[in-house]
Amino acid sequence: MEHVAGIVREALGASAEVAILGDPECYRDLGYPVHPDQVPNCGPLGGIVTALSLTKSEWNLVVACDMPMLAASSLRVLVERALESGAQCLAASGPQGELEPLCAVYHSRCLAALDRALRDKRLKMKDLLPELQPEPVAFPPAALANVNTPEEWMQFQLR
Repeated sequence: MEHVAGIVREALGASAEVAILGDPECYRDLGYPVHPDQVPNCGPLGGIVTALSLTKSEWNLVVACDMPMLAASSLRVLVERALESGAQCLAASGPQGELEPLCAVYHSRCLAALDRALRDKRLKMKDLLPELQPEPVAFPPAALANVNTPEEWMQFQLR
């Protein structure tokens, strides 16, 4: 978590607001504001809706904590493209062209559609993303690799 938050901070600059969405008891010692999901137990959609509800920014970078191979330079490109785009969402695109909803920039306009999906219990972000008509942004193949277990983390650290 701290590793990815640091990459986001590097990408956005020291003056940007970087926050963690999750259990405040687990993450309060990391030095970032921590916000619990406003609607618990709804997976990533709940976190994204919470983020968009709390922010005053038009554009909001959302990154999962399990992608330690991300580079600040790739996230900067994603954000810069968002600022120039007319789209309401830009998402990292993997090697097969699949979009990653947890490495994406969401415009505040997305909140209404995502909030409706949350109320309707349509919780899978990969299913909802096409409704936002996202613009893909190609990322290096390894950048979106997930590290979810202690064993995977040890392998990542050995690289």
